[in-house]
Amino acid sequence: MPHTGWMIHGTRPNVVAMTDHPVSRFGHVELEDMPADLKARIGAVAEKSGFVPNVFRALARRPAELRAFLDYHDALMESSEGLSKAERELVVVATSGANNCTYCVVAHGAILRVRTKDPEIADRVATNPYGVELSPRERAIVDLALLIAADSAALTEAELDDARLAGLSEDEIWDVGAITALFAMSNRLAHLTALRPNPEFFLMGRLPR
Repeated sequence: MPHTGWMIHGTRPNVVAMTDHPVSRFGHVELEDMPADLKARIGAVAEKSGFVPNVFRALARRPAELRAFLDYHDALMESSEGLSKAERELVVVATSGANNCTYCVVAHGAILRVRTKDPEIADRVATNPYGVELSPRERAIVDLALLIAADSAALTEAELDDARLAGLSEDEIWDVGAITALFAMSNRLAHLTALRPNPEFFLMGRLPR
């Protein structure tokens, strides 16, 4: 019996096997085969970027989980309050590098380059987050994110005080922690599925437009 998360109005997404297209080892769903609500939501992303990010094609085989992922992702990454959108991507790239997640480093590295208009920052942060030159505020964001990603049980008030001294508000500290936690899950799903980055991500933000 199929997983209930695949069902919507008695239908189930048409899952394409990994052998047909190298997106995920569990197969994927093309945009036109997604449930109507996801087709509209992901279609808007595709229209803006020019392609469908593979993470959505992979997660669409379990629509309920994709909806939940999108809701939490957008609540954290699209907020106009707290951290800037570039700072949010900085957290993702630093922690995804620490978690050895190729997909998220490549995909969010592209977004970080676009947000910052810096063609080098994503590579520097992903490969050496402790040594990369950053502003004091960015350094505090990255250091806090890396601690939560690597050893969250070691977090004490002292590390939070360091973040506060660098100018982070309580809500911005929460942003760092919540984004790190969400992408810890995302990184591990990417490992589970052997998720392949879209080729389009690799050049985004590197070349002058």
